[in-house]
Amino acid sequence: MEIPGMTDVYDARRRISAYLRPTPLYKHAALCDLVGTDVWVKHENFQPIGVFKVRGGINLISRLSEAEKAAGVTTASTGNHGQSIAYAARMFGVKAVIFVPEGANPVKVRAMERLGAQVIAAGSDFDEAREHCARMAVERGMRMIHVANEPYIVAGVATQTLEIVEEQPEIDTIIGPVGGGSGMAGACVVAEAIGPRLQVIGAQAAAAPAAYRSWAEKRLVEDRMGTAAEGVATRVGFEFTQEILRKRLNDFVLVSEEEIRQATLEMIEGTRSMVEGAGAVPLAAALKIKDRLAGRKVALICSGGNISTPQLRALLA
Repeated sequence: MEIPGMTDVYDARRRISAYLRPTPLYKHAALCDLVGTDVWVKHENFQPIGVFKVRGGINLISRLSEAEKAAGVTTASTGNHGQSIAYAARMFGVKAVIFVPEGANPVKVRAMERLGAQVIAAGSDFDEAREHCARMAVERGMRMIHVANEPYIVAGVATQTLEIVEEQPEIDTIIGPVGGGSGMAGACVVAEAIGPRLQVIGAQAAAAPAAYRSWAEKRLVEDRMGTAAEGVATRVGFEFTQEILRKRLNDFVLVSEEEIRQATLEMIEGTRSMVEGAGAVPLAAALKIKDRLAGRKVALICSGGNISTPQLRALLA
């Protein structure tokens, strides 16, 4: 797989612009006070499915051959990636089968079903669901869409970073969550074109550190998956996105479950919008390294807002 460049990112923007508007980039005074510097939030939680991944889904599905469209697509997801594929598949008239872990976020499962996808619960976590998905793809001849190892998905989600730097060129630091890694791999593609002035920092739950360890140790690592923030809940690192992260990511921060919980509350209150755990991970990281961010102009990628009612109740309790 070839790493996308800026030509691919601009092409992705042309493809998705017919279906998606740029999301807001707001500067929130409450978060500036918390972090102690200028902070903007890229509100991907305002996407039509409440998550940034829809960019990659549309970019990829729009490029399928007629034979691939006729055979259908399948993928595995904890919910957000699956919603993006279901949304794009409905848009282009493609059958989609989504594998999710048992006990997946019911808000995300219902959303995928309402978009017309067949949702199958299989396995105790994302990676077990992915293994079931791979078997069915072979058996039925469907196009399997990987959550991370897809150049068109990386180029598609890179458009969120392109929007950030075009709207606020003075931003010099972008912090985003890492699960499979497509979002921050896309950020790295854009940062590589801009130059060293733009720093890119990834953030992940310490209770699911496989992507962090894969980046730090420069090899693919499997680790525990104990985080409640399902958007960053992966048990293994993925080669394609890790290759990009190792090349350009400036730093990687691990945050605890309590830090994610507190950051989610602060994000909801400070932005007056719904935020899921993964969407608050960048703020948790910024608060952890706030001394290093002094004087910088920071964009936090709020990757999603698909928090369930039980999750919200538990958070507020």
